[in-house]
Amino acid sequence: MPHLGSTVHLRALAAATLRPRQTTPPRRPPSAERVVIVSASVGAGHDGAAAELERRLLAAGLTVDRFDLLDVLPARLGRLVRDGYHRMLVRAPWAYQRIYSSTERAGGGGPVARALLRSAEERLLRALPADIGAVVSTYPGASRVLGSLRLDGRLTVPVLTYLTDFSVHPLWVADGVDVHLALHAVPAAQARAAGARDVRVCGPVADPRFHPVDAGERAAARTRFGLPENAPLALLVAGSWGVGPVRQVARDLRDCGAAVPLVVCGRNGTLADQLRADGIEHVHGWVDDMPGLMHAADVLVQNAGGLTSLEAFAAGLPVASYGCIPGHGLTNAAALDEAGVAAWIRDPAQLKHVLGELIDGPRGLLQREAGLALFAGHPHGPDHGPATETARTSRTGIGPFTAAVPAARRATLPTARRLATTTALACAVWAGAVGTAVATTESGPGLMHAIGQGFDLDDLGHAHHAGHVPHGGYVKGRHA
Repeated sequence: MPHLGSTVHLRALAAATLRPRQTTPPRRPPSAERVVIVSASVGAGHDGAAAELERRLLAAGLTVDRFDLLDVLPARLGRLVRDGYHRMLVRAPWAYQRIYSSTERAGGGGPVARALLRSAEERLLRALPADIGAVVSTYPGASRVLGSLRLDGRLTVPVLTYLTDFSVHPLWVADGVDVHLALHAVPAAQARAAGARDVRVCGPVADPRFHPVDAGERAAARTRFGLPENAPLALLVAGSWGVGPVRQVARDLRDCGAAVPLVVCGRNGTLADQLRADGIEHVHGWVDDMPGLMHAADVLVQNAGGLTSLEAFAAGLPVASYGCIPGHGLTNAAALDEAGVAAWIRDPAQLKHVLGELIDGPRGLLQREAGLALFAGHPHGPDHGPATETARTSRTGIGPFTAAVPAARRATLPTARRLATTTALACAVWAGAVGTAVATTESGPGLMHAIGQGFDLDDLGHAHHAGHVPHGGYVKGRHA
């Protein structure tokens, strides 16, 4: 998110990776349980969710440590993975769609991705403090690493995954994870269908600065940002990287006449310059006061369905998904639409009509109520959010993970670790190449198809999934 940067806490990482763990852990004070949160600085949504979980756990009296999984990968591979993913979204979104769809059909990542994550297992295990009560992940890769450690018995405390999105890719559901915390019944059902064993609907988290405001506060926010006093405003947000067809969406918003576009480009300075050259008047780069912009706006238009959508719900702002990025952008749009909390606009011809309904009509009122209801408590009690569930699990525990590890797997783990660095480097280099060389060739899609067929080794063993339509009938890529 433009207003939420990566604030990853790595106090223990360097020291822990250079010395063996203590054999006798220090006694933990009874009133100060310790929780570790593992996220990843891929965009800002995963880190944003981790930051709010940390704030709430600290307020509850717990000690919290945060780690960035990408910093735990060996040989600085984390940076290569992040940069390759970024380039792919910006320069070759069709490549990301293919990878997302193929891994979804296969039920998760392929052998190379597994080797990459396996290379982080021992490093992360050594970095974890000895006196922790639980570990919570806000990133699919971290869930895979922690789940493997838990399954093997190397990690003896509960592992929780906080599902940050409304759609659940199979990578989110890792063997060995004890508890999956879902925002809503829709992602909870998807997680169960993917094999999650204990799924609890706990609602979302959002910074408390995101809340509904009255007319006076709305007017003050508009004055502060130099915005029109009375015109309807459509806040267009495209994540911290400013990816997707943002220029076209901004033009569509302007030309349809339903609202004045107010665009946040994140750290994409080139995009901001292009929009200003297009005549879009209200353009911002990185914004620290995103709550203020939401208070000033009448509707949010988004393309990824991540943390920004949850913040809009908390602010009482209706949400429309339009011009979605491939992969999780499309699946989140479908899940948000199914849950009744956001409109999915697939046809530009419907843009003016739907935005008008959201800004001034009953549809907007219904969606505001549905969005706010996500934060209004839970059938099991008003204090039943993901931070509360994490704290409760840390205090009470769950017990050892009972699934047995096959002997063949235990025997091959050392060999796999020795090979992990080589295969991981190949994965990262491949990902970076997709976003640069492949995207600039005239036959890019054809070349990507050939590479994908050879690289996606899981397809060879999952041919029976070829006709499967995941997540209740969502067909990925049809609007890419």
